[in-house]
Amino acid sequence: MKTGLRLSFILAFSIGIICSSCTQKSPRENWEVLFDGTSLENWNTYSGPRFIRGGEGQSLAEDTLLGLDNDQAGVYTIVDLDGEKALRISGEIFGAILTKREFENYHLRLQFKWGDKKWFPRDNSKRDSGILYHSVGDQGEGDTYWLRSQEFQIQEGDCGDYWGVAGGMFDIKAKMNSDSIYQYNPEGELITFREDSEIGRYCKKYPDAEKPSGEWNTIDLYCFKDTSVHVVNGVVTMILANSRININGNVSPLTKGKIQIQSEGAEVFYRNIEISPIEGLPDFN
Repeated sequence: MKTGLRLSFILAFSIGIICSSCTQKSPRENWEVLFDGTSLENWNTYSGPRFIRGGEGQSLAEDTLLGLDNDQAGVYTIVDLDGEKALRISGEIFGAILTKREFENYHLRLQFKWGDKKWFPRDNSKRDSGILYHSVGDQGEGDTYWLRSQEFQIQEGDCGDYWGVAGGMFDIKAKMNSDSIYQYNPEGELITFREDSEIGRYCKKYPDAEKPSGEWNTIDLYCFKDTSVHVVNGVVTMILANSRININGNVSPLTKGKIQIQSEGAEVFYRNIEISPIEGLPDFN
């Protein structure tokens, strides 16, 4: 299918639709378990420098840069929770747990819920994490802690938002809301979200489908060619087109890469992390 026709088809999805294909596994999908509750053998970890609280704000302690697969603080552990094994991310040190392999054309599904702990410098902020996909480049190119990537935001009240990380770009249909923030709207203008523009790299999801803190949420991410769909608890919260990356003014397609899950100042639990290759986007109607 040509790109224009595919984009027109995708943007015809109705906003906020709740569909059985988002909450039930298709028998045609070949699911691979990325986290089975017994080991983290499919993953690497990356721990960045700690934040230091100071009289004039915050700074980074460069001498505590822990790097790749050097989780001295035990940020990433396997725990028993609600009768199942879960990945606990303490949030104490900013960084990520990331797949060893790259993926493209896939359906990623997982569940998460918030813990109680929060850490400086986000101890008085919303609990925050995030799924960074199509992750490429060198560790730390994204705000010191992450690979260059596209972000499916996992944050209290903001699950499903989009952020471009270290050059990630997407075209999203959006309108400015009453808070003067660009928000996903299938009736809106197709806008390019990129870090080096006046509009910026952030687009707010619509609608809000996250469950109250302390409850498990199901996240589905569909990526096919240059298009992604963010789904929270069976609700489509954003459709994103023409994935690409801008590195020093050089823009190129971004359609595959590793998957990162952020540690960003809040305790969070993940379970049932699995992925399936797809040959097209599902029919959400």
